[in-house]
Amino acid sequence: MTDPRLQKEAVLRVGEVTEVTGRKISVTVDKDKNLSELFFDGDLIRNVAVGSYIDIRKGFFSLIGKVDGEYARPDATHPAEASKVPNAKRSLSISLVGYVDRSGTFYGGTKELPLVGNEAFLLTSEKVHQIHNLVSKDAIPLNVAVSDYEGFEISLPVDGLMNSHIAIFGNTGSGKSNTVALLYQSFIEAMRQRNHASFDERVRVLFFDFNGEYSRENCLTPDKTVYNLSTRHDEGDKVPLSEAGFLDFETLAILSDATEKTQRPFIRRALGLANRIGRGEGSRAHLQNTLRMQITQILQMADKERAFLLIDYMRQILPEREEGGVEVPLETDLEWHNTTAQFRFNGDYLPSNPEVIPETEIYQRVDSYDFAGDIITDFISICYVQLIWDVLSNRAQNEHIAPAINKLKSKQGDIRKVFDPQNVGDIFARNIVVMNLHDVNIEMKKTLPLLISKRVYQEQKDRADTDSALSIVIDEAHNILSYESSREAESWKDYRLETFEEIIKEGRKFGVFVTVSSQRPSDISQTITSQAHNYFIHRLINHRDLQSIATAVSYIDKITEESIPTLPTGTCIFSGMAGQMPMKLAMRPLPDMQQPKSTTRKLSDIVPSAQADVIDPDT
Repeated sequence: MTDPRLQKEAVLRVGEVTEVTGRKISVTVDKDKNLSELFFDGDLIRNVAVGSYIDIRKGFFSLIGKVDGEYARPDATHPAEASKVPNAKRSLSISLVGYVDRSGTFYGGTKELPLVGNEAFLLTSEKVHQIHNLVSKDAIPLNVAVSDYEGFEISLPVDGLMNSHIAIFGNTGSGKSNTVALLYQSFIEAMRQRNHASFDERVRVLFFDFNGEYSRENCLTPDKTVYNLSTRHDEGDKVPLSEAGFLDFETLAILSDATEKTQRPFIRRALGLANRIGRGEGSRAHLQNTLRMQITQILQMADKERAFLLIDYMRQILPEREEGGVEVPLETDLEWHNTTAQFRFNGDYLPSNPEVIPETEIYQRVDSYDFAGDIITDFISICYVQLIWDVLSNRAQNEHIAPAINKLKSKQGDIRKVFDPQNVGDIFARNIVVMNLHDVNIEMKKTLPLLISKRVYQEQKDRADTDSALSIVIDEAHNILSYESSREAESWKDYRLETFEEIIKEGRKFGVFVTVSSQRPSDISQTITSQAHNYFIHRLINHRDLQSIATAVSYIDKITEESIPTLPTGTCIFSGMAGQMPMKLAMRPLPDMQQPKSTTRKLSDIVPSAQADVIDPDT
């Protein structure tokens, strides 16, 4: 035993294979290897245990297995003592997870099975590094974690991880926000060190921050643009949205929650009318002439209900007029004659005397009409003009179309608070953008990410012929990707989910990658959950959440899955295409100044000790 290699193998040997049943292997442990730690060359080596890896030698191959469990097997050499545990042999239940070939490269999966009698060894530190090495020779590493069991540094590859769809799940307080911030901070730092100019020009990252966690100055990177949006007051930042950007069919359909069959075609017709009327010189006269034509037709109608409905629409368009501090109604000088079913003005029946229509209050009120100078208000007026045409031509029913206009009217105050139609600038003033939605109401929290994501996704598709990439990060994704929301109509919820599902299913080919982070994976659309390429799973306790993970991430083994409810804070299960097999990682905690604002407040800090406030007179 003077050969150092033989000495090392003698120490590291655990036992030998005694049973092979498919991928399930049984290894009987040598009696002198039942200690929890072993000493070799002055180092303390952790002995094999449940959850650790083991090396089974078969010729030039090292078959790598994971210990699923252990049990005591009676020692056949002492049949009289077979029932006594001290004389029983310790056996390990092993699942094969991969192999190391002659070149020292680890591959996940099963290529060969061991033979009964093959020796099993503890993994050396070199072999542990081979198994956990996810970064190829020329790849860009992200040093973000250590292996939970062995404590070795683990680097994750930029290519394979950051150019993929990522799902990060975990209960509140499990370290989920730290993982999101750590991944992207490391990614941004590594890519800027590689080529600052190219990264800023070609790669864009968009964060949707629902709780204001990533808006701190040093979180992610100091070189970022933060939009602190608010629907409670007018002092918040405003997202650039040019007039052309607002007068976009998809934008308006999203803002008005337009349904597919009736309201979206109406929005398209209203946009066509707005484009025909225009906003340049002569546009005001054009719209006034259109209103006069409509009023002439309305005042000659024989249907009282429809006529007064259309006059109500005119009331939404035409300016108010007061006399003596009292508002003058549009129909103040009109009288409806029920017997003949027609309007009468100063004793003249209007259908038979259309020449007197220009003398009516409603007709003359048109002369005072002018554009409001506000693109939202002006488009709502155009919508009413188009609705009047549709009702006059029996093309649409009021009850089908009016809700879309009312929705747009109800949102116009919030739209003005978060969008700037006069600003034609790009959302990406810098290539890293954080949308802080903490002070935005629930309705706009659902609308804004959809609207902005659809816009930047289309922009990325338009520039897909260039070398560029877009990462969309959705924190607290259950806010907008839930399929169980009861706050909205089914049609609108389906449209919202289908939009994000399209981005996550088709975006990869255009260089668009999505990262979703959530406390409740069971609330998120299963299509979105299952389309992720890489998963970081922190502590989850709810049965439905665990079931959702088990369904979406089929390659997590049973032992790993059962450990999810007991994971300590900051530790997660990493599984996906960037790795050969699931790994338990302890994510590196960020420094205090770089952490997202999601730490749990300590009551001992909120209520300090009274003794701390007492000043010692001798000091």
